[in-house]
Order: sequence, then C-alpha cells, then structure tokens
Amino acid sequence: MNTPAVNSLSGAMPERLRALLFLNGLLLFVFAVFVGWQWFFALIGRIELWPLIPAIDIRLPDDSRAWRMVHMESITQGLLLMALGLGGAFMQLSIKQHRLLFWSALITAWLFTFPTYFHALLGTRRLAFGGTPFKPGLANDVLYLIGWPPVIAVHILLALAVLGVCRYVQSQRPH
Repeated sequence: MNTPAVNSLSGAMPERLRALLFLNGLLLFVFAVFVGWQWFFALIGRIELWPLIPAIDIRLPDDSRAWRMVHMESITQGLLLMALGLGGAFMQLSIKQHRLLFWSALITAWLFTFPTYFHALLGTRRLAFGGTPFKPGLANDVLYLIGWPPVIAVHILLALAVLGVCRYVQSQRPH
C-alpha cells in the first residue's frame, strides 16, 4: 500500500519511458553485433563470409583491447538501459525526476559507448587530455571531452535510481 506522502510526490516510471529505455538497450546490443563483426574482420585482416561474399582484404586497426572495450561497453550499457526500463516500475519519482533519469541514462549509455568505437578506429584512448600515455592528438582530446557529460550523467542516474527504488520499498511497508 502506498503512503500518501510518497504517492503525492511520485509514481512509477511512465511505460513509454520504460519502453524507450529498453529499446535503446536493444539498439546497443545491435551495435555490439556490428562492432563484433568489425573486430572479427580486423583480427583476420579481411572480410570473409564465404560462400556469401568472396574474401575482401581490408585494413582496420587491430588493437584487440580497443575492440573488446567498445564491444563490452555496448553490451554493458545496453544491459543497464534494459534493467532501468524493466526496473522503472519500482522507481517512485516525480515526472521531472523520471525525465532527468531517462535523459541521464541515454547520455550515459550512448556517450560512454560511441567514443570507444572511434577510439578503436583511430587508435586513441580518451584516458587523459593530451593522450598520455597513448596516442596524442585532436581526435583523442575531442573524444576525451565528449566523455565528461556521461561521467556527470551516470552519477545523476544512479542517485535518482536509488532514490526512486528506496521510495518504492518504503511505500511497500506493511501497516
């Protein structure tokens, strides 16, 4: 049974937001498959899908650490969005807080994932401005700066998710 104080301030995440979070999670899984194929082609040095496509020699950066990172980032962030979508029924927040959680989740997931893809392609790492100890350059620095919004967003996202679930649990106490 809901307590009046919690119920008047908050409600479960709207189903549309939950579905959109889940959809974005699935899209990140699709991206992980796309990246997985590129990683595979980078490892063997050619596109080989015989008998569908004859072998085509290609040159992709072949740093397995970078490809593993983008592949796993896609999967991990996709799982996070799916979990938030499914768990949104257990988050009692205001409409404004649900929207903030939603956008923080999308910023976190996509902006942690996409830069890692470009790092795999460009041979950069985004670990430090200026590239140290990895390849320095404009690409690294731009991708490093793109990493700041999700660093902030993930903290907002987690704080709101914990707050929302705590409110839900509190509202479920037997009276």
